[in-house]
Amino acid sequence: MSKRDYYEVLGVSKEASQDDIKKAYRQMARQYHPDVNKAADAETKFKEAKEAYDVLSDDQKKAQYDRFGHVDPNQGVGGFGGGGADFGGGFGDLFDMFFGGGNQRRNPNAPQRGNDLQYTMTIEFKEAVFGKEADIQIPRTETCDTCHGNGAKPGTKPETCNVCHGSGQQEVVQNTAFGRIVNRRVCSACNGQGVTIKDKCGTCHGTGKVKKQRKIHLNIPAGVDDGAQLRVTGEGESGTKGGPSGDLYVVIRVKSHDFFEREGDDIYCEIPLTFAQAALGDEIEIPTLTEKVKLKIPAGTQTDTYFRLKGKGVPRLRGYGQGDQHVKVVVVTPTSMNEDQKELLREFARQSGEHTHEQNQTIFERMKKAFLGD
Repeated sequence: MSKRDYYEVLGVSKEASQDDIKKAYRQMARQYHPDVNKAADAETKFKEAKEAYDVLSDDQKKAQYDRFGHVDPNQGVGGFGGGGADFGGGFGDLFDMFFGGGNQRRNPNAPQRGNDLQYTMTIEFKEAVFGKEADIQIPRTETCDTCHGNGAKPGTKPETCNVCHGSGQQEVVQNTAFGRIVNRRVCSACNGQGVTIKDKCGTCHGTGKVKKQRKIHLNIPAGVDDGAQLRVTGEGESGTKGGPSGDLYVVIRVKSHDFFEREGDDIYCEIPLTFAQAALGDEIEIPTLTEKVKLKIPAGTQTDTYFRLKGKGVPRLRGYGQGDQHVKVVVVTPTSMNEDQKELLREFARQSGEHTHEQNQTIFERMKKAFLGD
């Protein structure tokens, strides 16, 4: 299946600024977050938006994408999302088959870096705002302590493969009408490792690695947002042949809050006002992330008016200071009143020159009587 255009995924134009791209991604992340949206395709759309943002938010990747689209020229047939076409042994084997080799192969005994790992961690809204420390348990492969990674029983060691002589490859020569063809394949005797193990380690059974649960301490910074990734260097899977370990990437998912909503480093909330408070003005208490503060409501305030509490938002993850808190006031109409309260409102309407439904009904009755001649 072909991938959708990344700009189309986020709903932005190619001329969009980084701020516009970031804002569009945040809106989609909130809309399709699997913890909030339970639709069948929500997680797919969330991942699609994340992939698009990872490319378009990086100036180098974005420039490459604008020029080549989903095809990455540095990866041949592959693309930004990996995959690519499958040609069996790849272009190297085709080259070897028709031109008799010449393509350099990886040394099977060279150090190899371990695989990266990904861990998804869900935290509370305020934990993302203020940061937290936490311990997590991750399963990963580590170098076997018994054989120190060589896979051989203690007191013995791996031996050079007598079939490929340590190269990890076998050459199959064929004489055809087109000439002599040399095809290189993974050595069947050592599976491309270049060595064989006669007496395998009893702990790892010759693999050189074991599965373990690793406890890792995380320091989640204040201001982290939903979809952010924390990189923990060297906490991925162990390398082989003395190679370095991979990295651990912790993906942060933030739960929604009952009262606050977040937009970047700013916080939004909604406060109800009575008709009297909006008309006459008042001073009310507003909950913030850390405390309650006083907010002065001017007389004549209209519903859906926003007030800004400067510096009461989220700490900036990469910078100084904090965002703001925006308070939206909504005037609430009373649903039940006693007769005295109704009479006060009628009097208010009369003095304001307004016609209420009750007055309009009286006028209608008078008109009806006039038409009937009563």
